[in-house]
Amino acid sequence: MGGVSFLVLLLLTACTHKVENPTAVNELPKIYPDYAGVTIPVEIAPLNFNYIGGEADRIDVVVKGSKGGELHTQGEYADFDIDDWHRMTEQNKGGTLTFTVCVEQDGKWLQYKDFTVNISPYALDEWGLTYRRIAPGYEVFSKMGLYQRDLTNFDEFAIIENTQVPGMCVNCHTAQQTNPDKFVFHVRGDHGATMFQIDGKREWLKANNDQLGGSMVYPYWHPSGKYCAFSTNQTRQGFHVVPNERIEVFDLSSDVFVYNPETHEVLTDSLLSTKEWSENSPVFSPDGHTLYYMTCHQMEYPAHYKEEKYNLCKIAFDPETGKFGERVDTLFNAVAMGKSLTWPRPSYDGRYMMFTLMDYGYFSIWHEESDQWLLDLQTGEAREMKEVNSPKADSYHNWSLNSHWFVFTSRRDDGYYSRLYLASIDEKGNISKPFMLPQRNPQEYYGESIYSFNTPDFTKKKVEFDAYNAGQEILSDKRVATKVR
Repeated sequence: MGGVSFLVLLLLTACTHKVENPTAVNELPKIYPDYAGVTIPVEIAPLNFNYIGGEADRIDVVVKGSKGGELHTQGEYADFDIDDWHRMTEQNKGGTLTFTVCVEQDGKWLQYKDFTVNISPYALDEWGLTYRRIAPGYEVFSKMGLYQRDLTNFDEFAIIENTQVPGMCVNCHTAQQTNPDKFVFHVRGDHGATMFQIDGKREWLKANNDQLGGSMVYPYWHPSGKYCAFSTNQTRQGFHVVPNERIEVFDLSSDVFVYNPETHEVLTDSLLSTKEWSENSPVFSPDGHTLYYMTCHQMEYPAHYKEEKYNLCKIAFDPETGKFGERVDTLFNAVAMGKSLTWPRPSYDGRYMMFTLMDYGYFSIWHEESDQWLLDLQTGEAREMKEVNSPKADSYHNWSLNSHWFVFTSRRDDGYYSRLYLASIDEKGNISKPFMLPQRNPQEYYGESIYSFNTPDFTKKKVEFDAYNAGQEILSDKRVATKVR
């Protein structure tokens, strides 16, 4: 054994080129993704990166921790050993990592200015992420599906793909406060349905309910797990013929309701189902006693699509009786700003409401001007999250259960594909520079990918899902009927 270990060490040493007499370059290295100055959790996968500052024979990276430890990698790109990386981040929790990058070009070495990465004192406390991957087109679904990713490494697993049911589109998935023991998603297409999986048992609900006027979409679980809020939307698409605008999504109508999986009852209220207003995208408060949602004055579409502007509203909800309050209050008036609000998501500690603000409409992935905003639910003050926004579309987001991390989508990378970014927020509301979801070889992975990421959410453990049998169940068209109360 000892001889084998020595041979491996000898081979590795022989493959490493010693960095000798490097020429200092008074600028940061051009790397992809840009990880300089970001803040990461201890648990995150290694921040592997590529050098994109020109042709290079190899790059050499040394990482030193402010609380000790050192890593070294050399090759075509920075590729850190996963176990060594986690030992380093754990040792330096609450500290910093300093990266020294040297690049060999034509047999000569260049040494760039060091950059640092902060290791947050806040744990992530989540196993991974769930998300949808889909080509950024609109005519056909092609290959797409729901996937999950272990955040400690680079392992990705399919939850369900539409190759199992041709023409199927899976979307609108969510777990109950990041716990996938209660998991729901919607299937569109000829075999449409809304799937509930609770403690391993699956049910497929009839996708269209005549009493509701549409499908069950945009789900959000009650903190107790007893209810799940939905909206029912008659959605249409329009296509632009002007630069920088491609698709517009609007609803001919939409209403909000709450579903009880145990009794199969749909709980409605006249305040949440009006002809004059489009109620949409409901979410429960962390204490379960308030239902937030966005609402827009119903217009004639598509003629007046630019007048489709949403505000954030709330109504009381009684978990014991399943009844709603008698009044609706406006929590944030985006229309008064000449804007439209979409995708409200409360932090699980009850302090903040994150949402996306745009010029009109609610499908923010198609709006370059869409930005993330943060509403302090204690003070009522709202601000643009300039720390994470970009000139391209910054959109759909979700919180970690401890409310110190959030994930969102952005097209800042190339303007066409939505990628996933993570950032942290501390006790004082300070927000860190976001970092792109790490990949083993980032430039190769993202360069070869033809898919956009969207609807991301954290999950505290791996989603256990029998995709094969689920596919057979979708094709069977056996559906559970719901009843409106």
